[in-house]
Amino acid sequence: MKNELRRRITRWRRAAKERRAANATANATANLGRQPAFPGRWVSAVALIAGPTLLMTGILLRSRFHFFFPDQLAAYTRHPELVTVAYASFACGVILLCPAVMTLAHRIAATRPLWGLWGGWLVIAGLFTRAFQYGTDHLAFHLTDALGLPAMIGGIEHYYAAWRDTQWHPFRMLSGAAFAGWIVLAVGAYRSGALGLGRSVALGLMSALALGTLKGTQIPQSVIAVGGLCVALVPLGFSLLRDGPPPSRRAVFWLAVVIAWLVLGAVFGSALPFTRG
Repeated sequence: MKNELRRRITRWRRAAKERRAANATANATANLGRQPAFPGRWVSAVALIAGPTLLMTGILLRSRFHFFFPDQLAAYTRHPELVTVAYASFACGVILLCPAVMTLAHRIAATRPLWGLWGGWLVIAGLFTRAFQYGTDHLAFHLTDALGLPAMIGGIEHYYAAWRDTQWHPFRMLSGAAFAGWIVLAVGAYRSGALGLGRSVALGLMSALALGTLKGTQIPQSVIAVGGLCVALVPLGFSLLRDGPPPSRRAVFWLAVVIAWLVLGAVFGSALPFTRG
């Protein structure tokens, strides 16, 4: 029995090694003599590292509060800065996961095109759903400032009832993609050799992350899910940083321009007449 188990483990390891080698060869051929495809090596690397890290930051910052919405609103009234930073960190992580998932899907598609296509698009559709729901979170918090906690608890209860009774809405239809997409992407990552078995399983754990308006941190599900994402994607980001030349002066210049533009927009944007609601 033990010998048979060892032989099977050896075969699995050999097959995974062959898949990784085939995937690396295919990607090297696809990118021969040119920069990586959109979104580019540097954006991909930063997104693969920062996206999961920001998600985990948001998860941990709000972990001290009960995960369901009355407690999330109550936590905001007591600790508005902490809760705002937690939700904003999570939202920024969701945004950065889009180019990160594109990069992984590109690697998967080098040897398993359909797995890369469907896994990538399902996950990205789920990320848009999470971004939509962050908008409802943001609105709920600011209305709590204006209307008070009791009124907003009643308002969110009515919102939940209305959302449950909604017959059709694009982001209601895409909710399943937020869960199933990670499983498809994880299977594709393993079958293509883009990730090994352990990191592919870790990637699939993201399907356990709760979805919905004013859903905070569930212990231990949320930490396990986002921790698996960090294990799967962050090493890939560092490998991209190591596998190429440093950015050119022109790239650094335009990066500085973009950062300055974002800072100026954050500081002075609200003073512009066309930005006032």
